[in-house]
Amino acid sequence: MDETSTKKYEYLAEDPNVKTLPIMLSLIIGAFFAVLNETLLNIALTTLMKEFDITLPTVQWMATGFMLVMGIVIPISALFVQWFTTRQLFLSVMVIFTIGTTISAMAPNFTILLVGRLIQAVGTGLLMPIIFNVFLLIYPPHKRGKIMGIVGLVIMFAPAIGPSLSGVIVEYLGWRYLFITVIPFALFSIAFAYKYLINVGEVTKPKIDFPSVIFSSIGFGAVIYGFSSAGESKDGFLTPIVLLIILVGIISLVLFSLRQFKLDAPMMDLRVFKYPMYTHGVLMFLIIIMAMFASELILPIFMQGPLALSAATAGLVLLPGSILNGAMSPVMGHMFDKFGPRVLMIPATIVLATTMFMMSRLTATTPVWFIIIGYILLMLSVSAIMMPAETNGLNQLPKKLYPHGTAVMTTLQPVAGAIGVSIFISIMNARQLHFLNNASDPNDPITISDAMVAGVELVYFIAFIIAVIAVILAFRVYRATPMEDEDSHETETE
Repeated sequence: MDETSTKKYEYLAEDPNVKTLPIMLSLIIGAFFAVLNETLLNIALTTLMKEFDITLPTVQWMATGFMLVMGIVIPISALFVQWFTTRQLFLSVMVIFTIGTTISAMAPNFTILLVGRLIQAVGTGLLMPIIFNVFLLIYPPHKRGKIMGIVGLVIMFAPAIGPSLSGVIVEYLGWRYLFITVIPFALFSIAFAYKYLINVGEVTKPKIDFPSVIFSSIGFGAVIYGFSSAGESKDGFLTPIVLLIILVGIISLVLFSLRQFKLDAPMMDLRVFKYPMYTHGVLMFLIIIMAMFASELILPIFMQGPLALSAATAGLVLLPGSILNGAMSPVMGHMFDKFGPRVLMIPATIVLATTMFMMSRLTATTPVWFIIIGYILLMLSVSAIMMPAETNGLNQLPKKLYPHGTAVMTTLQPVAGAIGVSIFISIMNARQLHFLNNASDPNDPITISDAMVAGVELVYFIAFIIAVIAVILAFRVYRATPMEDEDSHETETE
């Protein structure tokens, strides 16, 4: 492809000389196995505890440490996107991910296994911002919904099959094969990208502001670690060290934010929030993450507690909703391109709020089919809200802010996840404790079950209130078109 041909077209997808399908496949193959890797190990934690003779708090670092590293490296992704070419960055990230996977597969002890896992997290954390940025540069706004829907299929389907797939692998092959089976696909992704991936965007090499890097790393890292520790700690947010870590994180993030507005070339340009539909998209994104975590975390606990289901059965109950969410993501993306965000978001948020209210009525005698239907409705509404909201928000940004817009949204995912988990667990535990303290026989199994039901009801009622906010926001959305500068106010309302 010669340089003159690309200058005639604003987006590569409009250039008949450019084959965008191989580019997309290169990125999606890598993304699928990186995202799959996030949930693949969760079901093997008990096995690892026995294998290495370690405690639950120690083995949980496989999940907490992974999320912590992602929270540190993702904010820096906008800088990397502007410093290196697409090929250099994607191939390097996949090599890092493969090295981490190989170290984990060969680990002789838990320390080496954790090191490999954290190296994997570096690759995974940098990968998604790269992919979103490339797709924004390749495809024009009116085609992005369908493309983002396909990305959504990968992001949702990989975690959905992760627990089921890992259960089979661990039982029949052993935990090491959770890593060994990923290596050939990672190598294939590298080879495929080496042949077909082309460079997208410009390498501007902005000045690196090291104080911003330090504030960002301490801020996001401390917030994620602090909230994760609160969720795992017996005293929750009342633990002094937890409060101190969260406070340090918040102060660092405030200093980081203030510094970004003073820099000519900020590490993460927070001026993206001046664009109303981007801010709207971020708010909807956060609400959906919170609603998903309320269900993905609380429902398995509820099903294995008051409903007395096995872990395997609880996983199967959630599987139809998760698979349907991934399958519907491209459909919702196509509908977004054709009809815009309002047609999807308004009914979807109403379904979301209704579902959260339904779930707040759960009892120890609730039939399993009720939970299956409720989770299917939840995940369908998620597919109609999350990717359209994210795509519509990014569509309003000028090209120069694409790396920053994707970095902000991707950074908020592990942050919102850590905060959501700790808050919902704390709310549920506090309600359970209050229920048991007022019970005549707090050691009675039925009373303990009723206490958990009370905690789950409260969590879902709060999730219902959050979903109502999403309904209100949905009525304020409009189809966004790119603004070329901060003073432009040209948008196309529906």
